[in-house]
Amino acid sequence: MDTRDRIERISVAMVRPHLRDLPTHPLRPDYRIRTFRPGEADVWAEIEASVGEFPSVERALAHFEREFGAHEEEMATCCFFLEDAEGRPVGTTTAWHPNTTHPWPRAPAEGEGYGRLHWVAIRPEHQGKGLSKPLVGAAMARLAELYSRAYLTSQTTSWKAIKVYLDFGFEPLPTTPRWEEAWALLRQITRHPRLKEYATW
Repeated sequence: MDTRDRIERISVAMVRPHLRDLPTHPLRPDYRIRTFRPGEADVWAEIEASVGEFPSVERALAHFEREFGAHEEEMATCCFFLEDAEGRPVGTTTAWHPNTTHPWPRAPAEGEGYGRLHWVAIRPEHQGKGLSKPLVGAAMARLAELYSRAYLTSQTTSWKAIKVYLDFGFEPLPTTPRWEEAWALLRQITRHPRLKEYATW
């Protein structure tokens, strides 16, 4: 096992200060991206549980019902599924609204046009195939239709995903608990060139 997969989990946040000039990444011809269909909460839950975001599909489904259950029609325009050649959903992400009901995680500045890149996940057996960027790109394009900026929340254990977010123009947001420690760790782990400018933090 890569020692980087045993790092401490510390929450982080990132922002993209504008949604212009979004990068585009073609999707492999044996996959396709489609939108959520009402009644597919269990599909979302299975994918999110497969990557360890929840300890069980049942827990993931309960979370879906709390966060999205009253918004399934809206999810049909904002939630995306990645399908394999057999039409099986193997990945998901959502272009969602800022969270204004809790002190954390919330939008970096309420009322300033932030949308949220939310719940990015690809089943482990389909990772490493260049699928993350096309999937994220679909959600980012949707966010650009609705908002002028974007933010996301993640954690140091998702360092591979954070490299993707950095490639999409997201920047570290230095407001989360232990943010200095988290980004120092991510600089070391990812060696991403865009993090060099934050080396003085």
